[in-house]
Amino acid sequence: MIDIKKLASGAWAMLCVALVGLSAPPVAEAQLQVDITSGVTAPIPIAIENFSADPQRSAELIRRNLARSGRFLVGERTVSDYLVTGRTSVGADGRTTIDFELLNLLTGQRLLIERISASPAAWRNAAHRISDRLYQKIIGARSAFATRIAYVSVDGQPPSQRYQLIVADSDGENAKVILKSRLPLMSPAWSPDGEWLAYVSFETRSASVYVQRVRTAERRRVSSRAGVNNAPTWSPDGSRLALTLSSSGGNLDVYLLDIASGALTRLTDHPAIDTEPEWSPDGTQVYFTSDRAGGPQIYRVNIEPGSRPQRITFAGAYNARPRVSPNGRLLAMVTREEGAYRIAVQDLGNGNVRVLSKSRQDESPYFSPDGGTIVYASRERGQGVLATVSADGLIAQRLAADRGEVREPAWGPFLPDAVAVQ
Repeated sequence: MIDIKKLASGAWAMLCVALVGLSAPPVAEAQLQVDITSGVTAPIPIAIENFSADPQRSAELIRRNLARSGRFLVGERTVSDYLVTGRTSVGADGRTTIDFELLNLLTGQRLLIERISASPAAWRNAAHRISDRLYQKIIGARSAFATRIAYVSVDGQPPSQRYQLIVADSDGENAKVILKSRLPLMSPAWSPDGEWLAYVSFETRSASVYVQRVRTAERRRVSSRAGVNNAPTWSPDGSRLALTLSSSGGNLDVYLLDIASGALTRLTDHPAIDTEPEWSPDGTQVYFTSDRAGGPQIYRVNIEPGSRPQRITFAGAYNARPRVSPNGRLLAMVTREEGAYRIAVQDLGNGNVRVLSKSRQDESPYFSPDGGTIVYASRERGQGVLATVSADGLIAQRLAADRGEVREPAWGPFLPDAVAVQ
């Protein structure tokens, strides 16, 4: 018999929902609003002048992006180290073109002179891409402004909740409802190409895993076996899902599902609970949570038949919901510290662990595609919110809904420019 109190946190709480009657807390459809709660001690001063002939106010969006990164202080030209200027124009084909420049005011050097073009509907993405170019040129590292997040919201109180799967820009704006349901939606996960979402739906009164194309709403059910169908994650090549399934006896193990053929391969076989799989970036290993040592800890197993799982986490009595950084160096997880559930990262090279978040009930970590930020779900004044923290712990933000609650974030991959500007 599963001890619900023992498991009632983080991603283990998601498992409990499937097992004890879908008692998930209510959450609401919402546009997310970003509040910076901490940043670096010496942000870089930068001025971004209004772009000429710019009806969409692209420069204002770029200002907000750089400010919310926590690494820039956006202000007046007279007190800045860098200056951004630009101009927009609309071609005969209706596409918007933005010409922009980045000037180092300390040296007088022009660091960037570039042009970005996009369809009228994609002007926000164009501004996000300009923000990425500015960030990379000044900071020297890639950023993820021009990416998307998915999350789940629920509106109303039992028994009349309305669950929604929502996709938004990385700043929480431009939110679009992908799916609505009167029964729970859980565990969204992006495909490597950013075209599809996998998720769990209870719309048939039992758990099933679906994959859905984001732009067209084309969807199909890929796993609806009796019992638990949970926690899908895509392989790096997009051909398979790792997921949690229950056997005829009710035991939970990790399986690999070939999406095209439906062929199923059992990856773990143990009387303990094995769940919450996560692929390594090279696709050769799967991380997962197991209580085979007496409490939730994270393990890793090669995908070749007959491989033996290796325990990865040893600090503390509770570590769950593994997420691996894109470069494979860091493991994000939910850990228990002084009775609170918080987001931590473990260096997979030396095993060192750093706790990053500070709230009492933090869960569902997900790395940004550049690996620099982790988005996660939290609770504030009894309401579900999303939050982000940089992988070094210096920069934190809260993404609160304008009403209701939100949960279970998933950060999408980088998109090719040809897709991003459509």
